[in-house]
Amino acid sequence: MMYTTHYDSPLGDITLASDGATLTGLWFDGQKYYAATLPDAPLEKTDLPVFAETRRWLDLYFAGKCPYFTPPLAPTGTPFRQKVWNLLLDIPYGKTTTYGEIANRIVETFHETSLHPIHMSPQAVGNAVGHNPISIIIPCHRVVGANGALTGYAGGLERKAWLLQIERGF
Repeated sequence: MMYTTHYDSPLGDITLASDGATLTGLWFDGQKYYAATLPDAPLEKTDLPVFAETRRWLDLYFAGKCPYFTPPLAPTGTPFRQKVWNLLLDIPYGKTTTYGEIANRIVETFHETSLHPIHMSPQAVGNAVGHNPISIIIPCHRVVGANGALTGYAGGLERKAWLLQIERGF
């Protein structure tokens, strides 16, 4: 069974999703790929411990503080997307990286375990980043274009800019 609840953020309403134990989704209402990993009829439930923990995380975050914990996460996606989302979790609060840098990290990791060379396109990484089902906590907003440009945020570029500004203390 899947459950949802809502969170009122300074950037608009957010829908949270859970399997009952872990956070499986966090989307700005109406964003691109909104609720793409949810079944058709999740149950509304506000009192799950994972939702309480996620609300605490979001309250700290939107107060301009770096949360000191991460709720239990279980995003659904292909192995490639899972790899990209795990790399996103390594981007420090207040810092950014590029799609190309993530692609290079994937190539480096692959070369450590294989003799066959591979090439990874930043566009493939961008597709995986864009389909991140747990926005903000899995910090896809911290990924920018090669020249530092704000590109490709499913929640909208204005939100991406706001999230980066709050992390930098503005």
